Order: sequence, then C-alpha cells, then structure tokens
Amino acid sequence: MAKIPTALVAATGLVGGYGVARWSGRRELGGVVLAAAGATAAAQWNRQAGAGAAAALTGLYVAAFGGSHPLAKKIGAWPAVFAVTGVVAAASTAVTAVTARRS
Repeated sequence: MAKIPTALVAATGLVGGYGVARWSGRRELGGVVLAAAGATAAAQWNRQAGAGAAAALTGLYVAAFGGSHPLAKKIGAWPAVFAVTGVVAAASTAVTAVTARRS
C-alpha cells in the first residue's frame, strides 16, 4: 500500500473538516474529520521526524484551525482555510524532507 504524504493528511483534515461542517451544517462532524486527520498526521510526524517535530507541527495544525476563523473575517472562509492549509502543508513537507535527509 502506498504511503500517503503527511502534508496531504493534514490538508485533508483542515479542508475536509471545514467542508464537512459547512455542507452538513453540523460543526461536530467537521470536528471529527479535523481531529481524526490531525491525530493521524501527528502519529506520522512522530514516526518520521520525532516527538519534538510532531509536537511543533501538531501545534501549528491546531493554530491554523484557530487562526482561520479571524482570517476568514478578512478574506473569506474558503480563502482562509486554503491559506492556513498551505502553511501547514509546506511546514510538514519541509520538516519531513529535512528529517528524511538526515536518516
């Protein structure tokens, strides 16, 4: 089975969580998607880059979720979600690439 890049898992959680909440009208369902993808990404980050990097990237993931709300008031909901998702995906890619080179 092909390994799914952790950046894609995290992006799916942020974009998918918002999409599910918006289209279902049930914020808690979006939260389930967000949490499940976040937990999966955190476990992958831990395996790939270690506990410190996993903690930092998980913190960024949570901060991105929280930060998308005030950002949405300035630029709109979907643009805010895509902006914070891009930051998390880029950070995830960079950290896992650096760690892979060290191995």
